[in-house]
Amino acid sequence: MSQSATSFSRIEARYFFLLLLFGLLVVMGGLWAAYQMESQGHILSGMNNQIVWGLPHVFAIFMIVSASGVLNVASVGSVFGRKIYKARGPLSGLLSLGLLAGGLTVLMLDLGRPDRVIVAATTYNVTSVFAWNVLLYSGLFATVGLYLWTMMDRTMGAWSRPAGILVFCWRFILTTGTGLIFAFLVARQAYASALLPPLFIVMSLAWGLAIFLIVQTAMYRWNLQELNPLILKRLKNLLGIFIVTLLYLMVAYHLTNVYFARQVDFERFILRDGGILTFLFWGGYVGLGSAVPLLLIFLPGLGQGRHMWIASLFVLAGALSLLYVFIIGGQAYPLQIFPGYHVYSSFADGQINTYNPSWYEWLLGVGGMGVAFLVTLLGVRVLNFLPYDDPHYPVESN
Repeated sequence: MSQSATSFSRIEARYFFLLLLFGLLVVMGGLWAAYQMESQGHILSGMNNQIVWGLPHVFAIFMIVSASGVLNVASVGSVFGRKIYKARGPLSGLLSLGLLAGGLTVLMLDLGRPDRVIVAATTYNVTSVFAWNVLLYSGLFATVGLYLWTMMDRTMGAWSRPAGILVFCWRFILTTGTGLIFAFLVARQAYASALLPPLFIVMSLAWGLAIFLIVQTAMYRWNLQELNPLILKRLKNLLGIFIVTLLYLMVAYHLTNVYFARQVDFERFILRDGGILTFLFWGGYVGLGSAVPLLLIFLPGLGQGRHMWIASLFVLAGALSLLYVFIIGGQAYPLQIFPGYHVYSSFADGQINTYNPSWYEWLLGVGGMGVAFLVTLLGVRVLNFLPYDDPHYPVESN
C-alpha cells in the first residue's frame, strides 16, 4: 500500500470514530430524555390529555414512513430490472433497517410504559390497526434482512427478484397500515379520510428518496468519487415527480375537507388561523419543503450534485413541518360532536388546545434519528454498501 493510501485510510478511520462518537452522544441524549420522562412522568413534556402524540411521534412517523420509501430505490432495481438502481439496492435496504429501528425506538420510549409493549407482543387484538402494525414492522425487518442476503450473497442471487417482489408488496402494505392508524381515528377532526393511505405512500416515496440522495452523496464524497451525471439526473427527476405528486394529493385532501361543511372551520384553522401551524404548513412544507426543491431540481443550470443535496435537505425539513401540522394540528382542533353548537366542559371540550414541545421531546426524537445514523454508519463501515456502476454499461438504455 502506498504512503498516500495509508494516510487516507488513517484520515477515514479518524472521521469514522468522530462520527461514531457523535452518533453515540445523540443516542445517549435521547435515552436520558426518555429516562427523565419515564421516572418523573410526561409532565416534563408539552403533551397533555388532549395532545397525547407530541413531537417524538412526529420524528417516529417520519422515520417509519421514510423507511418504507427508501426501499423504492431497491425495488426499481430488483423488481423492474433497472440495473443502475440495482447497484443501490444494498444501501437502500440498510437505510430502511436503520430508519425503522430509529422510528420504533422513539415509539417504544414515548409510550410512558415501554415495558407494556410485551402485552402488545403476546396478546394480539385482530380488530386493532395498531396490532396489525406490530406484524407489519417486524415483518419488514425480516423481509429486508432476507432481501439484503440475496443481494450480497452470490449463491443467493437467483432469489433476489422474488425477495424484492416480497419487499415491494410488504412496504406498500406497511405504509398503508401507518396511514390507516390515522384514517380510522374518527375522534379527530383532521383524520378519518380515505385519502390518507395513498397520501402516506407518496410521502414515503418522496422522503425516502431524499434521504437516500443525502446518504449517497455523503458516501461518494467520503470516497472521493463523483456520481455519474446521467444517474443523478434520473434520481433528481424522480424526486421532483414525487414532490409534485405529494403536492397534488395534499391539495386533494384539503379540497375534500372543504367540501364537507363540518370540516370548513378545521381548514380555516390549519390554513389561515392556526398560528405556528399555519406558518409551518405554508412556509415549512409548501415553501421550503416543496417550492424550493422543485426550483433547485428543474431550473436550468441547477440540479447538480450540490443543489440536489440541498434540495433533499429542504424536502426533509418540509416533511417534518407537514407531519407536525398533521399530527399536532389534528389533535389541537376540537372534535365537533354537535355541529352548529358550542360545547364547553371542564375537560377542555370545544377548545383549541395548545402544545409547546419540551427539550426532552426534542432530545428523544433526535435520539431516534441518532439510532438510524449509527445503524447506517456501522453497516457502511463493516460491509461495502457504496454503489458501483459498471462503466461499460450504457446508462441511457436503462
